[in-house]
Amino acid sequence: MPDITGHRGIGVAPGPLYLGVTSSDTRDTALGAAPAPDRQQLSSLRVAAAIIALALGGFAIGTTEFVTMGLLPEIATGIGASIPSTGHIITSYALGVVIGAPLIVSLGARLPRRELAAGLVLALGVGNAVTALASGYDHVMFARFLAGLPHGAYFGVASLIAASLVPPDQQGRAVSRVMIGLSVGTVIGVPVSTWLGQSFGWRAAYWFVVAITVVTAALIMWAIPHVRGDKTATVRRELEALRRPAVLYAVATGMIGFGGIFAMYSYVSPLVTEESGLSIEAVPLVLLAYGVGSVIGSWAAGPLVDWSINRTVIGSFVVTALALVLVLPFAGSAAATIAIIFVVGLLGSMLSISLQVRLMRAAGDAEMLGAALNHSALNVANGLGALLGSLVISAGWGYRAPSLVGAGLAVGGLAIFLFSLWVLGRGAQRQRCDDIAPSPEQA
Repeated sequence: MPDITGHRGIGVAPGPLYLGVTSSDTRDTALGAAPAPDRQQLSSLRVAAAIIALALGGFAIGTTEFVTMGLLPEIATGIGASIPSTGHIITSYALGVVIGAPLIVSLGARLPRRELAAGLVLALGVGNAVTALASGYDHVMFARFLAGLPHGAYFGVASLIAASLVPPDQQGRAVSRVMIGLSVGTVIGVPVSTWLGQSFGWRAAYWFVVAITVVTAALIMWAIPHVRGDKTATVRRELEALRRPAVLYAVATGMIGFGGIFAMYSYVSPLVTEESGLSIEAVPLVLLAYGVGSVIGSWAAGPLVDWSINRTVIGSFVVTALALVLVLPFAGSAAATIAIIFVVGLLGSMLSISLQVRLMRAAGDAEMLGAALNHSALNVANGLGALLGSLVISAGWGYRAPSLVGAGLAVGGLAIFLFSLWVLGRGAQRQRCDDIAPSPEQA
């Protein structure tokens, strides 16, 4: 099945590596294009350092987003609420991402990208500090909303910076290297912070994230040269991307389909302790399995996305749905449950990165908004999955039931994506016919 976008790269012209610019006059169609006077050729070592700095921001985000799920019982005890009710703080974080991504990106499109990225990381640190200091259910809910605001906007600007550093045939890889920071966060950051939360109180996990954000902001300012902001950018131009059918279909795909993963993962701690018979001390190791899968998936996603976005999305959805269905018969086996969680982590990363690059392509001049919208969509999925999971648990169906709900959401996301390919393919075919049809005068 061909890619509707019609090209392999994201749009930056080939040539030497430049920060924010290309070596030709195709800047207007290039992802990450910055004003022409700021041409700066970078060495491969400097490019690697810049991407590592950006990936560390993803590490902080991955840690703070997923550690809440691993510490849900401890947080519930600490704030005097039930586990299903405490699961709503995951939804609150997701709501912050959904609102913050388009709002911050649209308002900050004219700002220098390095400074914007560093500022967003520090804002993430502030949100986590407020979480660590919060007392009571309502205060924690607000703090997680605040922490979620910079999430999507950060990945939007970070992905755009990364894509601007490399030739077109490597841009999927560059974006995946930034996103791999989020996956490494689930491998190292989440188990470490979960252990800190279990050993020293759940607030220690969020102080750990605060420390990471301070280091990250300093590295971004050091590793990435200053490039002036795009003074031609306007809020209207950025939001114009929301009128593009390809953008809306991709957002809907992520909103519904990725909810399948979060329906299961939001309640992974009680799943493995109540259904698989593992001790609470084993939860960090289970989270490690998910994280290892995420890292492998992020690494594999780069070349796969550069090969075909559509095939990557379709394959990821199919395997994810099958894996989630298998939770029902095999949750009683600890080994089988851990294997399924590993596979879900692997496919989730591949799906996230492929949808991110598709949105960057589809958004036209508003590439940064397109990249940010992917995280809005995925965090709607985060909230939706956690909410539906809490409903089936509260209904007495047990901790295996959210995985079945998740499989249904994954199938729904696949259906939306396939429908979008059909609709957009028909539109492209009609456009080609219009382009070659003779005008009335010629006829």
